[in-house]
Amino acid sequence: MEKLIMFGKPVADAVKENVAKKIAAAKMRGEIVGLAIVLVEGDAASAVYTKRLVKLAESLGAQVHLVAMPADVEQVEVLKAVSQLNADADIKGILPMMPLPKHLDAQEICALIDPNKDMDCLSPLNAGEFYLGTNPWAPCTPRACMAALNYYNIDLKGKKAVVLGRSNVVGKPVALLLLQKHATVTICHSRTVNLPLILRDADIIVAAIGVPNFVKPDMVKEGSVIIDVGINATDEGIVGDVEETSNAKASAFTPVPGGIGVISNAMVMETLTKNL
Repeated sequence: MEKLIMFGKPVADAVKENVAKKIAAAKMRGEIVGLAIVLVEGDAASAVYTKRLVKLAESLGAQVHLVAMPADVEQVEVLKAVSQLNADADIKGILPMMPLPKHLDAQEICALIDPNKDMDCLSPLNAGEFYLGTNPWAPCTPRACMAALNYYNIDLKGKKAVVLGRSNVVGKPVALLLLQKHATVTICHSRTVNLPLILRDADIIVAAIGVPNFVKPDMVKEGSVIIDVGINATDEGIVGDVEETSNAKASAFTPVPGGIGVISNAMVMETLTKNL
């Protein structure tokens, strides 16, 4: 069976080309396209992601304002920083890096972000409108999953899709996006009974649980499509939520690294320029 490897680079490149044009046009009008990243120290993955995003944003012509805060920063200081970014006309987007330390109230911080500057559908207003189907700007990683499926012409109508994970940033929103494309969706999680049986019945698997190599070959149906959102640091390097040998049974799959993560960064930039 011919296998399709769904690399992220060509999908991301198409998005970035359009983003670069929009930023260049804004500059011609004398506008500054600023992306503010709020990074509270302590999470290694967030630090790595931030470096990559800064590099990408600057390569496309955006200005990056990095607000780095110590791990023990108080809630009031983070709220103050977000308020200042809301008031800055040159800042077109605000992205707090998640997860925030447990002593911080992430919900309160996200609720303060100007909905027009919200980069990852963190504002309650944007999230509510997304779930009602009136806001197309879903969180960036779920949009990256859908962009990959669309770019590689994966038909979703009537297909059985299983989403592994129920987080507000990936699992739940990607399930809704799949529903909008007429897939029949099942969401699985840590309390799901007979998980391998459910997975083996899936035409499409979206793995987003953050557990290295969780999906084994005996959980995958021959000819299925696998979207691996996981980016897990292990002694063997970066691995996904799907064991690599499982992809042998798929008709199409996203690699890790080089798959959804690459597209997700481009989705942030697309969101940054949505109002330009």
